[in-house]
Amino acid sequence: MACKDCSNAVLEEARQIVKEVGSEPEKVIPLLQEIQNRHSYLPDDLVEAVAEVMEVPAADIYGVATFYSQFRFTPMGKHLIKVCKGTACHVSGADLLTASISDELGVEEGGTTEDMLFTLETVACLGCCSLAPVVMIDNKVYGKLTSSKVRKIVKEYKDGKH
Repeated sequence: MACKDCSNAVLEEARQIVKEVGSEPEKVIPLLQEIQNRHSYLPDDLVEAVAEVMEVPAADIYGVATFYSQFRFTPMGKHLIKVCKGTACHVSGADLLTASISDELGVEEGGTTEDMLFTLETVACLGCCSLAPVVMIDNKVYGKLTSSKVRKIVKEYKDGKH
């Protein structure tokens, strides 16, 4: 069960993560969370190295990772943009906000810009219904948005003003 694509550095990081979190079967989710905290996604070589260190098939780790939507398998941009698609936001124009952001950044929903600056996602609800429609960039909430307001905010992030 050798990690064929793992460098020594990756194997060392895997050992460190397993040492910190634990190697028991019930530690798989915390292990995956730690990997994602460090890298913003789950790099294949590191997941495979953790499986090797734990002495379990990588498929077991991937089975857990693919079950939960919190885990990502592709790198995220520096700024995570979440467009709320809850009922209040939907009826207030969330689709138009998503289209405006997508057009402004040249990226589709669920994608990351080529410069790795932005990732655009939609979420079921951000819990800010009184501010609908709402967008969250990183951990900052922007409410009562229009297409032009959201474009201005995104441009400010592009210009490094946030």
